[in-house]
Amino acid sequence: MQDLQDLDNETCWLVKELKSNIAQESCFLPRETGLNIMESAAENGVSAKCRNAKVEDLWSLTSFFGFSTQTFVMAVNLLDRFLAIMKVQPKHMPCVGVSCLHIAAKMVEDECNISPTHELIRISQSKFTVSDLSRMEIIISGKLNLELKAVTALTFLHLSHAVIISLTSEREEIPSIGRLEAQLKACLCRLVFSKAKPSVLALSVINQEFEALQSLAMLEIVQEVQRHLKIVDSELLYWRGLVAKCMTEYSSSECNKPDKLVWIVSRQTAPNLHANHFSVPELPTIPEGSWGESESEDSFEGMSCEEDNPCSSPGSDEEGAFFPSEFRNHGRK
Repeated sequence: MQDLQDLDNETCWLVKELKSNIAQESCFLPRETGLNIMESAAENGVSAKCRNAKVEDLWSLTSFFGFSTQTFVMAVNLLDRFLAIMKVQPKHMPCVGVSCLHIAAKMVEDECNISPTHELIRISQSKFTVSDLSRMEIIISGKLNLELKAVTALTFLHLSHAVIISLTSEREEIPSIGRLEAQLKACLCRLVFSKAKPSVLALSVINQEFEALQSLAMLEIVQEVQRHLKIVDSELLYWRGLVAKCMTEYSSSECNKPDKLVWIVSRQTAPNLHANHFSVPELPTIPEGSWGESESEDSFEGMSCEEDNPCSSPGSDEEGAFFPSEFRNHGRK
């Protein structure tokens, strides 16, 4: 097969972009020790289950407000990086999660597409104020590097997909980027995938999808991209296996996960939501503490916002499933 570097200028530019982002991806990875703490967290800490439920909520809000996949992926990256270095109580997760989404939207979306903060709070059915959200955003921004947009798995998914398209004949069937994005978002709803390098996770999603096509030509192109990303076979095999398992569980007739991942609330119900949570008093001064400090209590101890069940995802009245219908209905009768 012809080396990528010997091809047209556009493909060579895409390869250079891949390599440039490879050099930066480690700067935007969540701290693994913090992720491990979440995986083993006691009931009074932010567990993996709590984190996963909040990410599903962010996916719901992303769909409801029409935000892009990039906004969702960026929000998850901010959330994981923050939780991996800060001690947060489950009752404060709604404020942290919505703050990450709002920060991501301001970084990615056109200003005219960003909903007012009070509307974001209202639709999320959270019990905190606009002032609370503003103060939380200041804390998150102060702890993370927000000068540049994070290099994420979506970055590599788009670049790799573009390279593959540029090298593929019109006769070859290529999964749409929308389908691959949906599968990536499903993976990000599980904490374990936050431990994967973004480049590896993206290529794992592509690889497991392309294997189903059983096209040697397509797999050779994927292998060429893998070579330029310097991803070893064992690493790709491990994460591809986890991605395949995740996709199998989502498409199983015994799994109702795709049906659960719907908008938090329908557009018909949204105007009728009560605004009583706007009466919640402003948060007092928020003490801060990181995982590396010796305090036994979580940070944000003085925050006033609470949720009756902070680790559960609100239900939906109807409409708006996330997965493309052909994927969502796969395996169902």
